[in-house]
Amino acid sequence: MANADRFIIGANDEHGQNPPTVGKRTPVLPYINRSFYENEFNRPAKYYFLIACLRSGFNVFDAKPELGDLSISSRVTRINRKGLTLLTTFAYNAAADETSFSSANGFRVYYSRENRFASMSRLLSYDISAGLNEEIPIRDLGVGTLTEIGVLRSVNCPSALAECGFMTNFNEAKLMVDPDFQSSCGDGACIGVCENLEVSYVPEIYYTALPTLRIGYRGNSVKILQCYLNLYGEELDPDGSFGTNTLNSVREFQRENGLTVDGVVGRMTWSLLTRQAPLPVLRRGNTGVYVRYLQAKLLSKLYPVGNIDGIFGAKTQSAVEEFQRENSLTVDGIVGRATWSRLSPIGGGRPLP
Repeated sequence: MANADRFIIGANDEHGQNPPTVGKRTPVLPYINRSFYENEFNRPAKYYFLIACLRSGFNVFDAKPELGDLSISSRVTRINRKGLTLLTTFAYNAAADETSFSSANGFRVYYSRENRFASMSRLLSYDISAGLNEEIPIRDLGVGTLTEIGVLRSVNCPSALAECGFMTNFNEAKLMVDPDFQSSCGDGACIGVCENLEVSYVPEIYYTALPTLRIGYRGNSVKILQCYLNLYGEELDPDGSFGTNTLNSVREFQRENGLTVDGVVGRMTWSLLTRQAPLPVLRRGNTGVYVRYLQAKLLSKLYPVGNIDGIFGAKTQSAVEEFQRENSLTVDGIVGRATWSRLSPIGGGRPLP
């Protein structure tokens, strides 16, 4: 097996969400009366991928840490300056008619024959496709080619683009905001990269094994921290340097989760960032990452929660009660073991009327 630290793995997410890229969204979803924007999937899947690469020992590069969109030419320039080993881009597909749901379904991984490393890009795409097939419950459409796509054609490294489902398929559209599906896509792509580069994939790193971090520290553990903070809405460049921006983001995370606001990332902060503790009982008035997770799971099953803000308020309670009622659970608005058991699996939720 090769040493992972010999390689620099790049990651890119298509489009943006603040502001949202025009047109890159699902049809309006019933029950919640809103669309999901493509980047609501692309961005978190990218960060789960980067986290998986970091725990497997790779060096990584984020081609677009911004929440907004960025021109292809700007991304290509950044990528080519970095001297990457390879690049993986996350996206979501759509049928020709993007205004209504259709039967088109499945995931596909693309490369470009115009890339100077076309043969290596092809092999990378097949490996990522195989990794995704291990991890996600969606039909594997195999590998395809695309032309005129800058992050496939114009970068100076092997490059693959994973379209992990169809926004215009009702069931696959719902998966876009499910954090467990996003994580599975990131993990699957990393499995493929590890296979491609003959590196051992590390499926998990427990939070107790992560070091205490504070301002001034550098290294891949800081990059893991920055990627997790970006999953919770920050816009940090995961450069591995624990500076003022990272410090402020840590303090804000600690404040939102009822931790001591000292800017030091110790065991309690890591535990919540990685969401590795058992799922707690939640009720109205609770706040923090587990409420965010609850809200995202409810939204992915089309129960309206308002904003995913980590605050268990009236809308979240109403959504929990609706979910409990429709799943033959005790309707008390409290999320305990029985409710988590029905809510946690990927997929399911309300049907297309």
